Amino acid sequence: MEGTSLYLPIVILLMQCSPSVPVTVSTNKHKVEVREFSDAVLSCTFHTEREQDPRIEWKKKGKDVSFVYYGGHFRGPFEGRATINGATVTLQRVTQEDAGEYRCEISAPSDSISLGETNVTLKVLVPPHTPSCEIPSGAVTGSTVQLRCRDQQSIPPATYSWFKDNQLINPPRLPNATYLINSHTGILEFKAVAKEDTGSYSCRASNGVGPPMMCEGKHMTIEDVNVAAVVAGVLVVCLVIAVCGCGGFLLHRNGFFSRHRGRSNVNYIPPPQEPQDFKHTQSFML
Repeated sequence: MEGTSLYLPIVILLMQCSPSVPVTVSTNKHKVEVREFSDAVLSCTFHTEREQDPRIEWKKKGKDVSFVYYGGHFRGPFEGRATINGATVTLQRVTQEDAGEYRCEISAPSDSISLGETNVTLKVLVPPHTPSCEIPSGAVTGSTVQLRCRDQQSIPPATYSWFKDNQLINPPRLPNATYLINSHTGILEFKAVAKEDTGSYSCRASNGVGPPMMCEGKHMTIEDVNVAAVVAGVLVVCLVIAVCGCGGFLLHRNGFFSRHRGRSNVNYIPPPQEPQDFKHTQSFML
């Protein structure tokens, strides 16, 4: 008992001499990811040295810094749809407009260090929407054909899979495959389509946030080149060129172009005689 009484004053003295901790601010989650139209919790905890009533502010960074919580009230678009517990803020039914970087600031004028802050990044996830698909209705064998699929609204960006007649088209494993699939751009490319590529094609978009979405299937027909029609067209063009060439040759041989160039000018008027020539003739007659 006597030993304890001897140590007690020493402990009290050490506690009085130990430096106090100034204002500190932290968060238990610097990156928050939530689905669109759900609630987002932006945590902020703090400790002050002496200040009993610190000022709490939340700001959102962007092109300009805007207030979220200031003077004990929520501001702007957060008014009426956000709550605060201590310094932790809950945003209700977040949208893409709410995504961004937020900063929690604690101001303690009585502390040796009067300001502390921490940052929280909010990412709003969007499930896939029905992708837009560009599928040609037809092509000829041997031609290069691209089928395109795109969902511009999903966050994170969707990846794409292609189906033919409701059967998944597996990505090619061989470098000399007749087609290529880019799961990130949504492009299915046939290097040289064949008749067996005829079928109904559709595309599926997925990003792990919500259920995958597919576009409506569209039929693509691959046909052979009409060789007879091509040959006939070439023969017609050659025949027209031959007829025009023969006609021009005959006209040139018969002198049509030379007569046209040598035609005399019927409107030609001889120049008038000089006055001195006229007088000389007159005197001669006398």
